[in-house]
Parts: sequence; structure tokens; C-alpha cells
Amino acid sequence: MEEISIQKAQQLVDEWIHKYGVRYFSELTNMTVLTEEVGELARVMARKYGDQSFKPGESDNLSDEMADIFWVLICLANQTGVNLTEAFQKNLEKKTNRDKERHINNPKLK
Repeated sequence: MEEISIQKAQQLVDEWIHKYGVRYFSELTNMTVLTEEVGELARVMARKYGDQSFKPGESDNLSDEMADIFWVLICLANQTGVNLTEAFQKNLEKKTNRDKERHINNPKLK
């Protein structure tokens, strides 16, 4: 399977929306859908790694739930003009500058 860059993922989602999805949902609707998808991931995490057990019919679809979140996040980025590649690079730099010694020196993490 071919690796997909973040930029390519944004392009593929946009192409899919225009070919099959008719149009993007509104930004507010997509924000709500994103929240819903995060809740679905939380449910799987609680059952897989927490104290709850899976209900009949539920499955360990962790990767699918994460992909759903990524999809909706890409939709929001496309709708609002955010280049996720650039945003991620800037965010990584920010975290590195801010936290490069913080976590190494945190006795709770040793």
C-alpha cells in the first residue's frame, strides 16, 4: 500500500467530497461530527484499555475510529483553508521549543 502524505490526504478527501459527497457539510456540522467521532474512539478505548467490556455487537475498531477522526479533521482543514502539513510542522516546532527539557526533567515520567 502506498504511503499518503498529509497534503495528499487533504487532496484525496476534497476529491472524494466533490465526486461522492456532493458538498462539504457546514463547518459547524463537521465540528459536531468530529466531536461525535472522538466520542466513538473514547468508547472503544474505554472497552479495550479501561475497565469496561465490549457490548454484544461492538468491536475493537480502534483504527477505523481514528481514521474517521482524521477524515473529519481534514474536511475542516479543507473548508477553512488550513494546510495541515504546514500547521503540523509549526506545531512540532512549537512543542519542541516549549517542551524540549520539560518532559526529560519531569520526575513523574522516569
